[in-house]
Amino acid sequence: MVVTVNHRLNVFGYLYLARFERMTSGAPGPLRFSGNCGQMDLHLALAWVRDNISAFGGDPDNVMVFGQSGGGAKIATMMATPAAKGLFHKCATMSGQQVTASGPGNACLRAEAFLRTLGLKPDTEGLAAVQTLPMQALVDALKTTDPVIGKGSVYMGPVLDETILFRHPFYPDAPAQSHHIPMIIGNTKDETRAFLGGNPANHSLTWDDLPAKLPPEYRVDIDPYVVIDTYRKLYPTMSPSDVFFAATTAGRSWRGAIIEAEERAKSGAKTYVYQENWPTPKDGGKLGAPHTIEIPLVFRNTAVDGAITTNTPDAQHMAGLFSDAFIAFARTGSPQTPALPEWTPYTLPSRETMLMDLKPELANDPRGEERKLFEKVPFTQQGT
Repeated sequence: MVVTVNHRLNVFGYLYLARFERMTSGAPGPLRFSGNCGQMDLHLALAWVRDNISAFGGDPDNVMVFGQSGGGAKIATMMATPAAKGLFHKCATMSGQQVTASGPGNACLRAEAFLRTLGLKPDTEGLAAVQTLPMQALVDALKTTDPVIGKGSVYMGPVLDETILFRHPFYPDAPAQSHHIPMIIGNTKDETRAFLGGNPANHSLTWDDLPAKLPPEYRVDIDPYVVIDTYRKLYPTMSPSDVFFAATTAGRSWRGAIIEAEERAKSGAKTYVYQENWPTPKDGGKLGAPHTIEIPLVFRNTAVDGAITTNTPDAQHMAGLFSDAFIAFARTGSPQTPALPEWTPYTLPSRETMLMDLKPELANDPRGEERKLFEKVPFTQQGT
């Protein structure tokens, strides 16, 4: 049984106004929850499942939550949120990490920039006015340049507000409240081809292009020349564009997934890790195994028009592998199926990872040299 839920996003779910409210009124008020309203929506949805799912034939004592990208990040956040304790019993995140939430200081910078775009100040009048504006005006103002990242539209996501969220999801460690919850953590081999592959220029880069192209796209402060030299030694046949996509993936979302898996392993929490390696044939194969590819595979709906997987026999085979593994995990807490080799939990230093492909394989520490390259510098979660 699958239940899909809605929750507020961006300005509607995560516009952090709590500090401004307290500065203007002298005391916490209803806006103290503003930075995590979207999370609270998810808590209420899961409480509804707990209280009502048995009427539909479901088991309120066996609830699995799973999400992709931002959905996965919000699940990671719930794992550290006291208000979500006991609302789910298994979880899976697909290319969705939340090592750290947005700090309140940066959340204030973003809220202030957003209000400024609307012609408002973070004072009593501005806080009242922003709550009465038409929805479209708020959506349009999301085009505000992010004042923390310095590019792109303003980010709004879970906030370390000390009201709903009292610690970062996976910093400094895996949250103790969810150690007992079995978890799947997954990523795709070519995540950033989904974000950066749409620019034709990124498929014809030269070695001279890379030093300037890499740093804005990964989430670590590391010398791009060291990154390039390392990849050229590890993978001599890679083109400059191949290195660009591989390094931005490894230094971006994959780095966060590794941190979460390692912190869970340190605590003894049962965690199953996968890397989706199968490349979609869509667009001539230039996307590789991109961000979002697991969605039609897990739901086994590769036949839907426009599916990033296409609907080839290979795509249908991969959908069977993924959907059956998720169903098994929902039932038993293990993703093991007859079609997969033995899938053991992630431990240190082995770092067992299921490489999901036409012929799946359990590997120890795949891309280990890439991991070592990026783990020697601090990882900065985008938005924090």
